[in-house]
Amino acid sequence: MKHTGQETKETQENWKTSNRITALSPHASMLTLNVNGLNSPIKRHRVAKWIKEQDPTICCLQETHLSSKDKHRLRVKGWKTILQANTKQKKAGVAILISDKTDFKIRQVKRDTEGQYIMIKGTLHQEEITLINIYAPNTGAPKFIKQLLTNLKEDSKNNTIIVGELNTPLTSMDRSSRQKINKQTVELNEKLKELDLTHIYRTLHPKTAEYTFFSSAHGTFSRIDHMLGNKASLYKFKKN
Repeated sequence: MKHTGQETKETQENWKTSNRITALSPHASMLTLNVNGLNSPIKRHRVAKWIKEQDPTICCLQETHLSSKDKHRLRVKGWKTILQANTKQKKAGVAILISDKTDFKIRQVKRDTEGQYIMIKGTLHQEEITLINIYAPNTGAPKFIKQLLTNLKEDSKNNTIIVGELNTPLTSMDRSSRQKINKQTVELNEKLKELDLTHIYRTLHPKTAEYTFFSSAHGTFSRIDHMLGNKASLYKFKKN
């Protein structure tokens, strides 16, 4: 199993890449991507092509910007199962695509009406799993995530993977400036600890500084896209 690099978010043909691939089982991998809008046919084609090239078992997308009535526009050959959380407006939006080649039986789906998160529960190759894909708001992200995890506490007890753009560095190592994390982020980390959740990348790479976002206004890099999981499941992941 592996959790591989390419962790730099960049604007490429007006879409942004984030965390690359992490393993869920010996036969399954995940890709998470901030697409920065999918209303352009050319953009959808490029993203679909990229997903096919990467060939993940599961692909999580953030900021699809698809309205509820346009969600049918998201199609990728080979990933017929597509679950989305959208709004009436063209903003936010998250999606989970599951490869036709995998044995994923979905038992439950929870969708946020504001398009900020989607959660699916089921079995992946006969193993119970909960997957939560989040696009946190730009303002008040730590508080939003803390409240969301509190609301989903009963759903995220075992074998849970949380991915997406959390819009907040979780440690000082997640900032090129090494600025200390604020009180809200400290409280979020306490909530993660309470729920037995850990920052997968940072746990496996405690001294590595790799970022997913560049602020041109401040000239600083940060890691605001994360993968979180239960500490008990860390054995499923390894450094690339």
